[in-house]
Amino acid sequence: MEFLWTGLMQLGDPSVALAMVVGAILGVVVGAIPGAGAAVTISILLPTTFAMEPLTGMTLLLGVYCGSAYGSAIPAIMINTPGSPVAVLTALEARPFVLRGEARRAMSLAYSSSFVGGVLAVLALMLLTLPLAKVAKNFGSAEFAMLALAALVLVVIGHTGARVAAAAAMAFGLFLSTVGIETAFSTQRYTFGSPALLGGIPLVPMVIGLFAMSEALVQLTARGAPPAVVQLKGRFFDGFSEVFRYPRTLFGSSAFGILCGIMPGVGEFLAQQVNYVWARKLSPEGHLFGKGAPEGIIVSEATNNSVPPAALIPMLALGIPGEELTAMMLAVFLVHNVVPGPDLFLTRPEFVAGLYWTLLVMNFIIIGFLLLATGLIARAALINKRFLGVAILTLSLIGTYASNYNFTDVGIAMAFALLGFILRSHRWPLTPILLGLVMGPILEGRMRQALGGANGDLTIFVTRPISAIMVAALALLIVMTVRADWKARKEVTT
Repeated sequence: MEFLWTGLMQLGDPSVALAMVVGAILGVVVGAIPGAGAAVTISILLPTTFAMEPLTGMTLLLGVYCGSAYGSAIPAIMINTPGSPVAVLTALEARPFVLRGEARRAMSLAYSSSFVGGVLAVLALMLLTLPLAKVAKNFGSAEFAMLALAALVLVVIGHTGARVAAAAAMAFGLFLSTVGIETAFSTQRYTFGSPALLGGIPLVPMVIGLFAMSEALVQLTARGAPPAVVQLKGRFFDGFSEVFRYPRTLFGSSAFGILCGIMPGVGEFLAQQVNYVWARKLSPEGHLFGKGAPEGIIVSEATNNSVPPAALIPMLALGIPGEELTAMMLAVFLVHNVVPGPDLFLTRPEFVAGLYWTLLVMNFIIIGFLLLATGLIARAALINKRFLGVAILTLSLIGTYASNYNFTDVGIAMAFALLGFILRSHRWPLTPILLGLVMGPILEGRMRQALGGANGDLTIFVTRPISAIMVAALALLIVMTVRADWKARKEVTT
């Protein structure tokens, strides 16, 4: 109880309170703009958070992360254009509501299920992170190495339909992580005599270029006129209680989203797609899914909003980021010399507890802002795509230079922007590259420690019980995935 009380005290800090409000509102707005989104915005904001206190910087980024999950439903319902890939199912289910003149009801369902999913995920974060961290204190280098390897494998497996591309992107990211001075023997790797690469590939320019600037290039080359905005009639509060008529769907979807958030590499999109299929099979009204079913919107939004807070559980407890946005946030930790993992609860308990409370309060700020300003926010979805691209590109260049006042970083960001644009054009995933770059040093360092302590004996990973269980589970998962893919291809050919 004292642990949580120390975090509650952090809310009295004016900078933290301001970061909560600004982050939440900004997240909703960028979530409502197709093409902006959390990844782009966090990439641009990343350099500015380095000058803030750790809790303030993380609160700002988490506000964008959580707020965008809410905001993406606005264009999905009002202009039938998903603000992000995870709002595709919301757009599908909301379209019949709009045609029936029930757009306000669809929005109420989306907001209330998002709120329930988000709050439940924060409560899960509060309850599960510390016990997991206590278990992780028994881990050695071999166990952490296997955790890092499992995270990388799960990321690849999670890219259903593009696993080969994801594996290639992951391998490229791991290669990038080897650039620079190797710590054990102080030898240079793949620097080609360039002083700028002695410290490795800088994370901030890479993130800004790969995610923000490449998206700007996509927007600059986009075509098409913006659609009209649906008019909302009635009061939002009228539909807020409707979600509780479907408790199994509401709480089941939230629980499934929390579970997927804890698992590295799953993410909102895959969690949502799998949950939607199962909810349709289990629901007595499954035949209505895709035709304007309230449960369809509930599944989509509750799952979507329960994943982000749950994704912090493995990062805080184990130091293992599971997807692109938590990997970006890891940079804020490292810049401030705050190392996530089991020891974080001993060294910085007020920081962890502060994150808990800011996440919880942010859900209330977001829902309050949405109730007051949805009609106004919807206009943001009509921003000209080329103007949006210019704005993103300009802010990205400024942020890249301001992060280190080095034009070399700008050149690196532009190189990754071109790479990201090419990969987006061919529908290749970008997330594995970032996770490979971030997880590579963790995996290499832990592997080196484990093998060094065992005099190079590779059996160290199968002789330690916890590590052996991880190896067996990982091998079983790979075999099952390969077998399922093989069966699927066989069915297609026959």
